[in-house]
Amino acid sequence: MATTLAPPFRADFATMAGAQTKSRIKAWGGLVALGLLAACDVFMPVEPVLTPKVRPAGLVPPPVPDVQATSQESAALRAYLAQVQSSQLTAGLLRQDGGGPDTPFTSDMLARNFEEIVFFNEYAGPGIRPGSSSALRRWSEPVRIGIEFGASVPPSQRTRDTNDVIAYARRLSRATGHPVSVSNNPNFLVFFVSEDDRTETLNARATDLSGVNRINLGPVRDLPTDAYCAVAAYASGPERSTYTAAVAVIRSENPDLLRLSCIHEELAQGLGLANDSPDARPSIFNDDDEFALLTDHDVHLLGMLYDDRLRPGIGLTEARPIVRTLAREVTEPGL
Repeated sequence: MATTLAPPFRADFATMAGAQTKSRIKAWGGLVALGLLAACDVFMPVEPVLTPKVRPAGLVPPPVPDVQATSQESAALRAYLAQVQSSQLTAGLLRQDGGGPDTPFTSDMLARNFEEIVFFNEYAGPGIRPGSSSALRRWSEPVRIGIEFGASVPPSQRTRDTNDVIAYARRLSRATGHPVSVSNNPNFLVFFVSEDDRTETLNARATDLSGVNRINLGPVRDLPTDAYCAVAAYASGPERSTYTAAVAVIRSENPDLLRLSCIHEELAQGLGLANDSPDARPSIFNDDDEFALLTDHDVHLLGMLYDDRLRPGIGLTEARPIVRTLAREVTEPGL
């Protein structure tokens, strides 16, 4: 019988100092072959064949290791997370099909899920009660994503994660109709860091973002051991509903699919889909981890969130009839 492992645990952090935070418990690849350039064979009947001298060791760059040295704690975490992913796949979780005939949803279901994910708070914080409603939050300016790696992340993993973020940013931009791209001038930083280098890397780079400091960075920097990834979105303005910066943290110890799952969920939640709902299906915004990657249902949520008929700061009562209309438009085209 397969060992049952604890599923990824998600925990929302409250809005603190203008930050809405959310966590999920859920390079050239390979070695570079180096060598000496072999001399061409030339027929020289009189002169002896000359063998080139070996290049001094100091002039030969060492190969870049694809597996970096890590602490025992990080290595143990990597092994555990690999077991979690294997166990979930065996159980039929972490689906990558976007939903299908077995996961139908109506316009009423989509509208209900949108309301729960966008307008409600899962966890408490200063002035916030669990389950209380809040205003709609999203970005107004273009989202510019920067990618940062801890020193322990090997080259092949850096390449894979970079390509995954670039591809997903394009998908998010298409889904929302809002500019989302990878940039050298970021306002949304995504960190792939291990237990060994997370604190140092975030303290050094995340505080470069406007409005981010070591205090309000704490919930994503100081991850509990059972959190696989997290995101904090920082809002400006008196109503705290327009995001101007965000920080996502993804444990590099996660195996490939769990890391990709974290990319999909944390970046989407950093755009404004901040809550989870046990009723949302097919969706990554559900703690059951049935789906690893963004679903068709979730693409509709993103499009609705950034529709011009809604705005940052709008409350649920005012938004409800608009949300119902948007849900019907995407599920019942032509009506």
